[in-house]
Amino acid sequence: MKSTSLSLIAGTVALAAVTGFAAFTAPGDGGTTETKAATRLPVERSSLLCPAPGLSDLAETTYTSFTPAGGSGGEAGTAELEQSTSTTAGDATDKDGNKDKKNKKDKAKADPGKPVVSLKEPGKPATADESGSDAPALVGTATGRLAPGWTTQQTTTVEAGGARGLLGVSCTGPDTDFWFPAASTAKSREDYVHLTNPDDTAAVADIELYGPDGTLKSDVGEGITVPARSSVPVLISTLTSKVAEDVTVHVTTRTGRVGAVVRTADEGVGSDWLAASADPTGTLVLPGIPADATSVRLVVFASGDGDADLKVKLLAKNGAISPAGHEELHVKSRMTAGVDLKDVTRGEAGSLLLTPARGGKGTPVVAALRVVRGKGDAQEVGYIPATGPVGAQATAADNRAKGSTLSLTAPGATATVKVTASAGSGGGEPAVKTYTVKGGTTLAVTPPVPSGLKGSYALTVETQSGGPVHAARTLALPQDGIQMFTVQTLPDDGGTVEVPAVEQDLSVLDD
Repeated sequence: MKSTSLSLIAGTVALAAVTGFAAFTAPGDGGTTETKAATRLPVERSSLLCPAPGLSDLAETTYTSFTPAGGSGGEAGTAELEQSTSTTAGDATDKDGNKDKKNKKDKAKADPGKPVVSLKEPGKPATADESGSDAPALVGTATGRLAPGWTTQQTTTVEAGGARGLLGVSCTGPDTDFWFPAASTAKSREDYVHLTNPDDTAAVADIELYGPDGTLKSDVGEGITVPARSSVPVLISTLTSKVAEDVTVHVTTRTGRVGAVVRTADEGVGSDWLAASADPTGTLVLPGIPADATSVRLVVFASGDGDADLKVKLLAKNGAISPAGHEELHVKSRMTAGVDLKDVTRGEAGSLLLTPARGGKGTPVVAALRVVRGKGDAQEVGYIPATGPVGAQATAADNRAKGSTLSLTAPGATATVKVTASAGSGGGEPAVKTYTVKGGTTLAVTPPVPSGLKGSYALTVETQSGGPVHAARTLALPQDGIQMFTVQTLPDDGGTVEVPAVEQDLSVLDD
């Protein structure tokens, strides 16, 4: 036999060992090789990154980690979030160019060897609490049967001061490209981009800013080093001398990968986390605008070479509505456009749908909403980025006995979804309810609560038929007359991956 044939045999055996799906067909036996359809299998490993929550000595943070039950029957596995090994947060500067004193806490508190939160089993949340301004970012991995759909929510309450508010974020997976419309360099704002590196080698990131007139020139946003298993906060207003109410932040990596999220603080209005928008595309859905929103601002960025002309529709309880005076929005190429929709919901929860005004695929855009509840000194702010559909399954990890609202939006066909309330972190039995969402509407519901609930619980949404469905969960925790709230979108959790079927045809080895 030729040496090339021997090499091919070695490669074939290795491929069979890796895939575990190989079915050998001996040459000359008259059989034919059929192409089998790909199958979806649970993922075996997941990574999550939580930004440093420290805003104030008054900050109280809760981590809620959860994996839906029934996702995999594989190995037991682990799901742990550990404090980042080190942080360069002390190098961040405030708006006056001074070192940010609140980030100069003693880093000796970090203990990378001890998990902050450790999940033991699917179907039941695990929680952990941190206090103060010096809690570092978290880096975590889930394996085995705890990996499919692993979700962690970071919820921080700050009752007073400039960072006052309820801040919530779903810890993100590492990536190389993030878009954040609705950031700002306005005098009243203090917005930080938090970059967290999960790997054992340094990552290098670039931050680009785009305002109403295009690129906001900056050299200091290039080549930002994020050390191994560390987190770096960057104050956006230090990257440019331009002041702009609406700014789109684009984070990319030259080497490595990071988790990225923006922490916003708006003087007199509150603070929250701004998660990344869905990838640029011509049609976007922004679900879950609270019924009592007193101000809604839409921020859109056109990432393509051409201008974008968009139809703007509010999908409400009984159908689609075009906001008066804002039926269409023109966004110039590589520029950010903001429009104040005011109290567009008028007492009825809804979602925004952006579509190409001239039909077709349209110019790709990214978008986010800045939402305010309350008036005067009792205002509170939250953010809703454009998001992908629920798909097979999506989860909001941190829910309390009261205060959760689930918004379900079907921009196209009518859909049916199953919503499961998990067991509580301290006890309680799961509850399940099915909802039908009419096409072109938003259904806002108080979700089911586990019977005998103790602690917090998770909500898992699964598409049963029709669709697609886009979803968001609002968590409201009022404090001293202020309607503190935060909104998390629920895109598909990526708990399964498509695996192509593999068959070996040894006839290629014949001389």
